[in-house]
Amino acid sequence: MFSKILIANRGEIAVRIMRTAKRLGVATVAIYSDADAGAMHVAEADEAVRIGPAPVAQSYLQADTIIAAAKATGAEAIHPGYGFLSENPKFAEEIDQAGLVFIGPSAEAIRAMGLKDAAKAVMEKAQVPVVPGYHGERQEPEFLAEQADTIGYPVLIKARAGGGGKGMRKVDEPGQFADALQGAQREGKASFGDDHVLIEKYVNSPRHIEIQVLGDQHGDAVHLFERDCSLQRRHQKVIEEAPAPGMTDEMRAAMGDAAVKAAKAIGYSGAGTVEFIVDGSDGLRPDRFWFMEMNTRLQVEHPITEAITGLDLVALQLRVAVGEPLPFAQSDLAIYGHAFEARLYAEDVPKGFLPAIGTLDYLRFSSAARNDTGVREGDEITPHYDPLIAKVIVHGSSRHEALAKMRDALADTLIAGTVTNKAFLAALFRHEGFSKGEVDTGLIDRDLPGLLHEGSPPMLAQAMAAIAVLGLAGEVDRQDPWSSLSGWRLWGAAQHYVKLVQGKKAFDLRVSLRNARDFKVSSQTGTINVSLVERAPDRMIVDGHMQSLRFAVSEVFGRVALVSVFLNGETFVFDVPDGVTDAGYADPGDDVRAPMPGLVKQVRAKTGHDVSRGDALVVLEAMKMEHTLAAARDGTVAEIYVADGDQVSDGDLLVSLVPEKE
Repeated sequence: MFSKILIANRGEIAVRIMRTAKRLGVATVAIYSDADAGAMHVAEADEAVRIGPAPVAQSYLQADTIIAAAKATGAEAIHPGYGFLSENPKFAEEIDQAGLVFIGPSAEAIRAMGLKDAAKAVMEKAQVPVVPGYHGERQEPEFLAEQADTIGYPVLIKARAGGGGKGMRKVDEPGQFADALQGAQREGKASFGDDHVLIEKYVNSPRHIEIQVLGDQHGDAVHLFERDCSLQRRHQKVIEEAPAPGMTDEMRAAMGDAAVKAAKAIGYSGAGTVEFIVDGSDGLRPDRFWFMEMNTRLQVEHPITEAITGLDLVALQLRVAVGEPLPFAQSDLAIYGHAFEARLYAEDVPKGFLPAIGTLDYLRFSSAARNDTGVREGDEITPHYDPLIAKVIVHGSSRHEALAKMRDALADTLIAGTVTNKAFLAALFRHEGFSKGEVDTGLIDRDLPGLLHEGSPPMLAQAMAAIAVLGLAGEVDRQDPWSSLSGWRLWGAAQHYVKLVQGKKAFDLRVSLRNARDFKVSSQTGTINVSLVERAPDRMIVDGHMQSLRFAVSEVFGRVALVSVFLNGETFVFDVPDGVTDAGYADPGDDVRAPMPGLVKQVRAKTGHDVSRGDALVVLEAMKMEHTLAAARDGTVAEIYVADGDQVSDGDLLVSLVPEKE
């Protein structure tokens, strides 16, 4: 076994690799950018080396710097994790040339699977079924449009070097093709340095089912069964499970055999995943699955395979990398129970799953789940990297039991300081069809309105938020007359007014103080009496009944800007407007503002031109994904405040429209 390895990654995957390495007695070296100097993966490593400023192109993609760090620290091998340089064959070659070991497959195997068009040719030769489409070299827009017409709509445009949903567009009709092609090419170029695309038939009732494979340096390979990754938004996975709902022994054997053929065709060594698209319109049938791509690395969702097999995939990667043969045959492997993984992101789901930033002022994970994370309370979610907070993983003896465990785990997960997708994940696990195992890649888009339904927050959540904003929920020093805002009044109780905002709803609350622990709170939605229990701000008597909740406040420039209330497994987040800075905005329909920090990739609006509701005005790139900002109503472009290539901050004004005339 190695004595020391360097992990060429960051965040949760770096931490996850370190923990297995330490269990095996292997020392670890972390790398970090300036933005990650105080990160969790740096703290957990035995050594850490700075490799550059925050942008990935100047840090985590600097192969030469990373290899130099490995040699300087005496590391014998480099584990790439996933993303960044993990599927870069040149990186693997340079590691080998430096006399180090790349903990992964050979550069030749990575190269064979690195471009989707070339990979499909290899798979066809190995008699692995592939999706019908155009995988050639010609890239003229007119020619590609003709190929799409021949294949038949709907089609998928896919960056050949893509992954993680980047550089992928579904096109339903010919009129959408040109814009979708340009977007896929731009995203492919920005993320992978390659704007070459391929066109494929979009499969009806598609399911995304992948097979985990493991090969050694002695020519042997096995599969570790399947994972269903069909629940996706913007072609990115949200929830994964293993085994796949409705899977039959015949189908599993056929898919597993195809995946092993794929691995052996390229002499694969290490852990990898063969991804298939499956037509689920008539159940799972052995003649209805096709090869999509092979990920020549560890997958984000590998923990659910570990849960149902009892294996440690990182440990197996390390053993294979030092030349050990696989410790088992296919017949030795079996499935035990059912597992789910939910990807908990800092993102604003109602705004189209836009990535969010913020400081994790409060962070508590459920003790009933495995929580793979790379952040701690107090850490910042920055615009520089993927906004993943944690992967929540549960395992049960059955799918029904695992579903119940995940619902409980999400309810027990408490996060404040940034917007998250937790409520959306919880809604998915309550979804009737998903609960029955009726899954396909279109489920989220099809049922999104129901998954996003938000009623008014309960009066208790509003009341506690208002009390927290006023700073009245902490312990009170009875000896200090200035420690309470209650104050004595000749003509009645002291009153304070608080404005809270949640989405498009505003709540004006009046808090009447009878003493330091007793309050009467009123808003448009009702009135309640709250009495805080001494020295226990998370417990209170509400209209005569004991209640329990938690809350957290987030400050910006010394003022409370956000309040999160955790009540009955739900999180209610309220913005606290600043009377100065939040005043004077035009009607939201008249302005287009940046919903997050990002790079202006393309300004489509033109001053003086008329636009219709839904017309694209600005294309913004954040975290390597493109987001099209559209007109909220019909109107005329009054002014444009940005140009292609500008870097903007959250809330910056990009385009203004002439106000609608009555």
